[in-house]
Amino acid sequence: MRPWLLPLLLLLLAGPPAVRPAPPTCYSRMLGLSREISRDFQMLQATEPSEPCVTYLPRLYLDIHNYCVLAKLRDFVASPQCRRLAPVDALKEKVRKLYTIMNSFCRRDLVFLSNDCSALEYPLPATTVPPDPQG
Repeated sequence: MRPWLLPLLLLLLAGPPAVRPAPPTCYSRMLGLSREISRDFQMLQATEPSEPCVTYLPRLYLDIHNYCVLAKLRDFVASPQCRRLAPVDALKEKVRKLYTIMNSFCRRDLVFLSNDCSALEYPLPATTVPPDPQG
């Protein structure tokens, strides 16, 4: 066996080099950040119930396909409640970032499927069982 054949054979058996994942698109970044904000808001409500200001914050049920989400984000950032509470400041910074991404960087990539502002006031119930077609 030739001495150069073994390294070549090992290289071929190792497979192709790992492929780097594609960078996030505007849409995936907006969707991921909106989910992160919703999760953080729910955690804030669960962990800071002793802070009365948290109960007065505008609700954050986000749907990036609803045109009213831009106003909802703007209202949340502008709300004067909890100005000195670190978790709220961090959340407001994420909300500000999402608003900037949606309104500036990714504006042309957005497709709004609805304009129902009341839909952003309450989360959609999770459906676990499909409806009965005969009932």
